[in-house]
Amino acid sequence: MDGTLLNSIAAAERVWSRWAERQGLDVEAFLPTMHGKRGIDTIRGLGLPGIDVEAEALEIERGEIEDVEGVLPIPGAVDFLNALPSSRWAIVTSAPVALARARIEAAGLPQPPRIITAEDVKIGKPDPAGYLLAARNLDVQSSRCLVFEDVTAGVKAAEAAGADVMVVTATHSHRMDTSHPTISSYEGMTVHLDKAGEMRIVREV
Repeated sequence: MDGTLLNSIAAAERVWSRWAERQGLDVEAFLPTMHGKRGIDTIRGLGLPGIDVEAEALEIERGEIEDVEGVLPIPGAVDFLNALPSSRWAIVTSAPVALARARIEAAGLPQPPRIITAEDVKIGKPDPAGYLLAARNLDVQSSRCLVFEDVTAGVKAAEAAGADVMVVTATHSHRMDTSHPTISSYEGMTVHLDKAGEMRIVREV
């Protein structure tokens, strides 16, 4: 979702910067490490002494739900999602469900028919649990899925699930080394369904 369908970097970094400052962290060094992972996993991974990880994660979540200013769709994402059959796509996000729904609404994206959020898995990305659960909900083998991802943790999760991967570079400020195909937006992406219901996604040049 974040970085693949919508751009929430400015809002997320505002909230996380304030939190990092209160914790005495080097904000500039910290911010690149918190994208694409569950907030609770980010905080726990820091190993900060004397903090309640769950309480801090909830505080971050409240701040992010309240601050959706500047959350925008990735170019072409709205039309692309509207072209997909509702039974054939899902969102897998490291965000909690309330935050995910708030950002999707703020960006003007269609609400997904199926959404896997931080609450639905015990272990976040790069563990493949979220993508495996989404495939089950879609009643399809994960090896038949195409995952759109923008960060290394998500790419590794998709690979571990056995899915194909498309890397979205719309919000990248630095080149990401990847063997997977990339797109910078969804503009020119069309969805084709044949009589047997097989779906092809084509990027018009």
